[in-house]
Amino acid sequence: MSITSNIELIKNSIPSHVTLIVVSKTKPNSMVLEAYEAGQRNFGENYVQELVDKQALLPNDIHWHFIGHLQSNKVKYIAPFIYLIHGVDSFSLLKEINKQAQKNNRIINCLLQVHIAQEETKFGLDFTEVESILDSEEFKELKHICIQGFMAMASNTNQENQIRKEFASLKSFSQKYPNYPILSFGMSGDYNLAIEEGSTMIRVGSSIFGERHYTK
Repeated sequence: MSITSNIELIKNSIPSHVTLIVVSKTKPNSMVLEAYEAGQRNFGENYVQELVDKQALLPNDIHWHFIGHLQSNKVKYIAPFIYLIHGVDSFSLLKEINKQAQKNNRIINCLLQVHIAQEETKFGLDFTEVESILDSEEFKELKHICIQGFMAMASNTNQENQIRKEFASLKSFSQKYPNYPILSFGMSGDYNLAIEEGSTMIRVGSSIFGERHYTK
């Protein structure tokens, strides 16, 4: 099936309140353009340099989402144009985003990345750390970031009950913060499950472009 028909298939199968982020990392601009011409405007990238290169060459009404692990020293490269940063996993990173947003005279939308998986390898804050950030006076002084909600990744497992429980834990936690409505979780393998558990934003790559090829 084509990229266009894959996008249409997914969009027709998900509720209207759920935003599809097409994960375009490692994909050539020609494939991104094909998705763009199918009406897609939200794209997710994991690598700063690749994102900067694509943003310079592709249509300027694309909403670029940074969905990977972001290092503080690289925020400045994406600050002028980024639409939403999904993986804010420390207060120091949040402060750096605020600083670079101020330099660019803009407010950058962010999601706090919450660690819900059982694996140690996934990045993210635990629920207590999220609360302490959001309750702190220092956080309230950050005028150039806007928290929109939370992002998470479930454990890499075939155990559907475990994945469901992990997603549900974030949905339950998020209900303390009705002003932060975005929940970004669910990927190609589990987005239907994620939507059932409250996701409002899914990140899908291989179901649209086919399996990943890491050789450039």
